Amino acid sequence: MAYAALNSTISGLGTTATYASVFEEVSKLNVDMHFVERAWASWYLWMQNDTIATGILSFVMHEIVYFGRSLPWIIIDAIPFFNKWKIQNTKVPTWREQWECAALVLISHCTVELPQIWLFHPIATYFGMDYGVPFPHWWEMAYQIIIFFIIEDAWHYWFHRALHYGPLYKAIHKLHHTYSAPFGLAAEYASPIEVMLLGFGIVGTPIIWVLSTGQLHLATMYLWIILRLFQAIDAHSGYDFPWSLRRILPFWAGADHHDLHHERFIGNYASSFRWWDYCLDTEAGEAAAKKRREKKLAQIKAKKAQ
Repeated sequence: MAYAALNSTISGLGTTATYASVFEEVSKLNVDMHFVERAWASWYLWMQNDTIATGILSFVMHEIVYFGRSLPWIIIDAIPFFNKWKIQNTKVPTWREQWECAALVLISHCTVELPQIWLFHPIATYFGMDYGVPFPHWWEMAYQIIIFFIIEDAWHYWFHRALHYGPLYKAIHKLHHTYSAPFGLAAEYASPIEVMLLGFGIVGTPIIWVLSTGQLHLATMYLWIILRLFQAIDAHSGYDFPWSLRRILPFWAGADHHDLHHERFIGNYASSFRWWDYCLDTEAGEAAAKKRREKKLAQIKAKKAQ
């Protein structure tokens, strides 16, 4: 991180300098940077240990986003007015189910995910990830995140589909299907092996990208994870509103797509998009089943006609 000039100034504040005093000094020297960039630079300068700084920032960000995004769905589940948009409206989660789910997810975050979060910084920086300021242009972040969504969706489809193979399902994936009608908090309710296996698609994709291109900023990584968490939690919400994203983007796999997967326990394996399930004929639901039956009957009739 190229903070040599800043470091010499900050060191003059002494070892007892507060984050606020570091931020004030950084702001004086970098009026051209926006607020977030100044706050970001101040954090790393104040911590004086980049691995620890990224580790703390990553873990706190993950917890705030995960439970913060889940909170609106907890509130919505408690308000009967929204029940008309609940896909499986006879299976609203109880407070006990919400609490038990949240407790297991939090334990998983602190035991399974925390070591991975801590190791990310040294591994990613070894392969060339940048975490300095200024941040990359918005368009650079946007196209990289789109690519991450596409690659991770493919990873998720194939490994998720593999986890529905008998022995793997019983040993690994069955825990995630505890709830046949999912809710927001259940997005990461899974066994440690599944968390690591499917989580690699989220964390590993940017690492492979920076290894291949040499272009990745930690801020892009954070924005990608935030958007992916939103996608996962919303897909498990159990609600399909008239304004849901899948009604704007027909290829987006919203809550209706993943809710069917939990209800039927098979099909709809992709995470963010519908094209893998469509192209490989693994869509779930009555409409897809009817389409397969009609296709099979057409094939039988064609064979008889020969």
